[in-house]
Amino acid sequence: MESSCPSTPRWNLDRPFLTGRFHQEIKGTSRFAADAKGFSLDSCSSGLENPIGCYDAAVQELIVIDDLLFALVGIEGRYISIKRVHGKDDAVTFQVDASMDLALQEFARRIFPLCESFLLIDQFVESRSQFKNGLVNHAFAAALRALLLDYQAMVAQLEHQFRLGRLSIQGLWFYCQPMMGSMQALSTVIQKASANNYAGSAVLNLLQSQAKAMAGDNAVRSLLEKMTQSASNAYLSILERWIYEGVIDDPYGEFFIAENKSLQKESLTQDYNAKYWRERYSLKEDIPSFLANIAGIILTTGKYLNVMRECGHNVQVPVSENSKLMTFGSNHQYLECVKAAYDFASGELLNLIKEKYDLIGKLRSIKHYLLLDQGDFLVHFMDIAREVLLKKHDEISVEKLQSLLDLALRTTAAAADPCHEDLSCCVERSSVLKGLSTLKDLDIRNVSDRNDLEEAISITGLETFSLGYKIRWPLSIVISRKALTKYQLIFRFLFHCKHVERQLCGAWQLHQGVRALNTRGTAISRSSLLCRSMLRFINSLLHYLTFEVLEPNWHVMHGRLQTAKSIDEVIQHHDFFLDKCLRECLLLLPELLKKVEKLKSLCLQYAAATQWLISSSVDIPKLEEQSDGSLGSEKSKPLKSRNPSQAQKVMTRNSAVTDSILKFEREFNAELQSLRPILSSSSQAEPYLTHLAQWILGVGNDQ
Repeated sequence: MESSCPSTPRWNLDRPFLTGRFHQEIKGTSRFAADAKGFSLDSCSSGLENPIGCYDAAVQELIVIDDLLFALVGIEGRYISIKRVHGKDDAVTFQVDASMDLALQEFARRIFPLCESFLLIDQFVESRSQFKNGLVNHAFAAALRALLLDYQAMVAQLEHQFRLGRLSIQGLWFYCQPMMGSMQALSTVIQKASANNYAGSAVLNLLQSQAKAMAGDNAVRSLLEKMTQSASNAYLSILERWIYEGVIDDPYGEFFIAENKSLQKESLTQDYNAKYWRERYSLKEDIPSFLANIAGIILTTGKYLNVMRECGHNVQVPVSENSKLMTFGSNHQYLECVKAAYDFASGELLNLIKEKYDLIGKLRSIKHYLLLDQGDFLVHFMDIAREVLLKKHDEISVEKLQSLLDLALRTTAAAADPCHEDLSCCVERSSVLKGLSTLKDLDIRNVSDRNDLEEAISITGLETFSLGYKIRWPLSIVISRKALTKYQLIFRFLFHCKHVERQLCGAWQLHQGVRALNTRGTAISRSSLLCRSMLRFINSLLHYLTFEVLEPNWHVMHGRLQTAKSIDEVIQHHDFFLDKCLRECLLLLPELLKKVEKLKSLCLQYAAATQWLISSSVDIPKLEEQSDGSLGSEKSKPLKSRNPSQAQKVMTRNSAVTDSILKFEREFNAELQSLRPILSSSSQAEPYLTHLAQWILGVGNDQ
């Protein structure tokens, strides 16, 4: 994420004498331009009357101590010079006059690493104090600046002792040794940070890893831990605002949680993948090592608080002195603070969604309408909308369907439900089988013949009609576009099963209407048995779907929602319920679903032909005379008493009716029996299919 930061003031560049390196910058250009290979006596003594080797050892010692005191604060002396390392702009090295006493040269070279560390640290403090380097670098530089003040105070004390004549070269080396390890360890950290341009959590991780590596040196380890503590203060202040207020106050993009402001909460009702909840706030790769194990909890805590802020519910985690995150260490107090903040945010959001926004009531309302829990409105709607739904899906007026749905809702028990106004009509452009292909996140079994998934005939509104449901924020977090799509797929399957059941009931009523007639010896008796078998099949299927799948799974989910501890658990239980219902309703098993759809298609074809079958059968004379005294009527004459042409016509029609019924019966029984091996083989992996087999496969056994 790009972060905007103030620009560095121009005077910082125009006035180099305000920086800490101006001494060697000025002298370096004049002193070393002449000889890049090393120091000669002439170049070393440029501007001086005599080289240091001209003096006695005692005098040389005094001169070297004076130069070393300058070198310790990054300033060239008379016989100790600073030179840049070729190819490394930030690296410097100290060199001495070649005529210096060898013992003094050795002491000087022992102290040079401390001088180089000071220059490196001082340069790092100066460069990392710029705005663009971020808060962690600012805090780290401030801690280093405080350390350098102590270091410079030590040099000043050494100089005071030197002026009093109490400091020898051995004493200088003795007093510098305690700072040597610490300064070198810090310079190692600084070199790595500078080389990789570290910022934010990378700096904290580097400091922590270096502190662990120095576990054998207690003083150095303590110093690095103190530096880590100081550098993390700014980072922990960002963390505090996030877990206590749900706000990312990160001006330089250092925090390990990224915010995608382009994703808005309104997208949950349209986006099938629910990117808002998963991607509005996400974890970056650079996570501080001491927060790595609880990064997910931290992300979730702020997300929960942010949801409440989006709802206009001004909530803030109660903060006490003990819950401040300005320190971290082996006591793990910061872990307890994060856990307490998470528990508070999770409980508050869960209560808000359950109590104020009535999540359970909304889910129950969706169950009433989309899972056909209360179907009185649906019966009325199917009666008044029958003619519209029989049209092709691209010829249906959605506005007319909506008005009919509103009428059905207002004139049934659904009128007492305040949520019924959230219902709307929608007509999909494809069948249920085709719509299932959009569920890419689910494990749908492959079918060998995918081209057969979509029937060639044009589908009507009965196959494509669905109900929409308006879901408002924040309930759209749980009932997202994806969840609503799954509800609609289940509804469309149930709705079509209900339609098949209604058509078969109509066919059964036609059969009951001719029971008073003597139908023995005609095809109508066989047709009545077939109609009963088909009704048993569709009733068994509906019973399985509602009482074996939807109701038990709903009660399990309802119980889990009551004991859920967070909104993520609620989402998980709700999604698990929908996926389990889809699978147990056969919608994720295309091979079985194709068989069921074929059986339903046969039932609809038979129901549509019932009127012709019965009317043709009633007109066929009976094999036995009726005993109601109407022997004189033409229809009641025995077949042998009619003239040959009429008898031939009656026999032809009787044969056509019988053949049609037998054809329906053969196809229906064949499709029904073909389910047996599929259910048997699948029930081992899917135990719920055993219940389906018990309900459905018994249909054809009593014929």
